Amino acid sequence: MPRETKNVPPLGWDDDWKDAPDEVDAAPLTPAQAQELRARLPQTSPWAVVGAQTLAGALCVALVALFWPGRAVWSAFWGASAVVVPGAVMAWGLTRHSLGLAAAKLHSLFVWEAIKISMSIAILVAVVIRVRDLHWPVMLVVLAVCLKANWLALLWRGRVKTKH
Repeated sequence: MPRETKNVPPLGWDDDWKDAPDEVDAAPLTPAQAQELRARLPQTSPWAVVGAQTLAGALCVALVALFWPGRAVWSAFWGASAVVVPGAVMAWGLTRHSLGLAAAKLHSLFVWEAIKISMSIAILVAVVIRVRDLHWPVMLVVLAVCLKANWLALLWRGRVKTKH
């Protein structure tokens, strides 16, 4: 005989959800409260992220030049370029207009992210087609390091004091 499942949560769920309020009272912030919130939670500029990625890429290229001169250096350069150049284009696109509705800014973010991904893929495809003697491991490691360099910008944001 099948178990009756009408109005019964799945097995293993707690009944705490029944005590949750149906509506949350969320009043809009006053201008002073909004300013205080912005001061507590500073934003990171997209240019800071691009700067961190550029720094990481330059350090990787320099290290590769020290230990593996030749084709590996160009492979490292192209790995960094596949991240930094599209990131800079996206940062430019996101910061050229500061005014606008939140929905328009969100739409702009998605459009520029699609452009960035497309540019990265195009650069990588062009490198694979045009560059002879590509050193794949070096290119992929430098690309990954540059992609993960975002934490450098976040770390720097935590060290910079806001001026008010």
